[in-house]
Amino acid sequence: MAQKKAQPAATTEHIPPSEHGKGFPPFDATTFASQLLWLALTFVALYLLMSRLALPRVAGILENRQQRIAGDFADAQRLKEQSDAAIAAYEKALADARSRAQALANETMQQQAAAAEANRKELDAKLNAHIAAAEKSIAGTRAAAMTNVQSIATEAAAAIVERLIGVTPASQDVAAAVGDALKR
Repeated sequence: MAQKKAQPAATTEHIPPSEHGKGFPPFDATTFASQLLWLALTFVALYLLMSRLALPRVAGILENRQQRIAGDFADAQRLKEQSDAAIAAYEKALADARSRAQALANETMQQQAAAAEANRKELDAKLNAHIAAAEKSIAGTRAAAMTNVQSIATEAAAAIVERLIGVTPASQDVAAAVGDALKR
C-alpha cells in the first residue's frame, strides 16, 4: 500500500476569489457603522450588567472582608490585652512566690541557726562538765601523786642522809624538811 501525504486541514479553496483581497473584516469600511453600533450596545449591556450585578457583589464581598479584618483585628487586640494581663498576673504571682520562698528560706535558716546555737550551748555545757570532772580527777590524782611523792621523797631523803652521814635520821624531821621543800 502506498502512503498518502497528509493534506492541510484548512484550505482557501472554498472561499470565492472575489473575497480573497478584502482584508481583515473589522477594518472593512462597509461594516464599520454596524460594528460601532454593536460595540456601543455590548458596552452598555456589559456596563449595566457589571454595575447592577457584579460590582455590588464585589463591593459587598470587599465590605464583608473589611469588616471581618476589622473584627479579627479587634479580637487580636482584645486577646493581646488578655495575654498582657495574664503575663502581668503570672509575673506578679512569680514575684510573690519568690518572696515567699525567700521568707521561708530565711525563717528556716534562722530556725536552723537557733537549733545549731542551742546544740552548741548544750555541747559546751557537756564539755565544761567533762572538763570540770577531768580537772577534779586530775586534781585528785595530783594530790594522790603528791602524797606519794612526799612519802617517796621522805624515804629517799632519809636514805640519802643515812648514806651520807651513816646515821638514820628521825622520820618526823625528814618529813618536815621534805614538806617545807615541796611548799616552796
